[in-house]
Amino acid sequence: MTKPALLVTNQVPPDRAGALAELNRAEGIKLAIYDGKQHHGSAGLDDPGVPFIRSSQKGIYRLAASGRYRAVIATSAGRVALPAAYLGARRAGVPFIYWTGIWHKIGTPAHLAAAPLVHWIESHADAVIAYGPHVAAYVESHGAKNVHVARQPVDVQFWGQQGRAAAWRQQLGEPSLLVGIAGRSGVNKGVGLAVKAWQRCGLASQGAMMAIAGDYDGGRAGQPSVRALGKLSAGQMRDLYAAADIWLVPSLATRAFREPWGLVVNEAMLQGAVVVASDAVGAAAGGLVKDGETGLIVEAGDEAALAAAIQSLEREPALREKLAAAGLEAAADYDYKAWAAGCTAALESVSAGRSAC
Repeated sequence: MTKPALLVTNQVPPDRAGALAELNRAEGIKLAIYDGKQHHGSAGLDDPGVPFIRSSQKGIYRLAASGRYRAVIATSAGRVALPAAYLGARRAGVPFIYWTGIWHKIGTPAHLAAAPLVHWIESHADAVIAYGPHVAAYVESHGAKNVHVARQPVDVQFWGQQGRAAAWRQQLGEPSLLVGIAGRSGVNKGVGLAVKAWQRCGLASQGAMMAIAGDYDGGRAGQPSVRALGKLSAGQMRDLYAAADIWLVPSLATRAFREPWGLVVNEAMLQGAVVVASDAVGAAAGGLVKDGETGLIVEAGDEAALAAAIQSLEREPALREKLAAAGLEAAADYDYKAWAAGCTAALESVSAGRSAC
């Protein structure tokens, strides 16, 4: 029986489970899940739906070095887990593959201290799996070789199923234009900036509305044309995407954060909403959002530019229709099989694909 590949990660959020199941079908994997800082909006699953083992970060070395796996794949999370996975793979004499979504210098003291080691691992990994070409370019600037892009996917079947737009539009008072955004309170997601840009647009007097999904404090919105809807289920989010004419993803670049991808981009596109993203969003830097082709891109933190983008889309229904159609077509290619194919390519490049073992 072919040995599985060991994939080391600190959690499996719900939106990752389907991709890992597809990779398991294609390649046969075992997850090594360790405790660590949460990097997703939702908590990790107790059961990710594929073979797994739970470990301490230090215990990752023993697993990777055990000889029970044909390759070791590790993410960029974890202070100890990444070097432990690398050293364990080297001890076992199996390929080590680094999987990352980082595409900028992280300026926190801990990350600055770890950067030399991380860059060394990037340049010495047998292969690298990158979220997109923006990430590939970043790791290649540190000497990484044999880099493969695995497109960041969502469940295209679920998010592409036609949402029930009418219910949301009725609940929100049949707005002439509905602009949606998802995010949490705080600066990184840019929700506060988006509310200011909305106020700047002056479209409320024409019957337009902004809807905010997530735990944003609605009391800070400050006007009746902005509705804070709270946390929504996946089905409710799909319906809201379908109801929205425009979907904003105005994430900001900070010393500690730059959006690795932003799966809401894929989800909104699959429901025909036109995405306006900042250039600090990985899905924009990585090519899913192409300015003037599949959506609009504005400079991160530029309130005036974000307002102007909303106004231009409001004035030009034909442009909205064109961008929505192109976005839907583009997002349909970012499915679980495409992601797994990128991972397979990385494994095969180091003679560790299932078909070669």
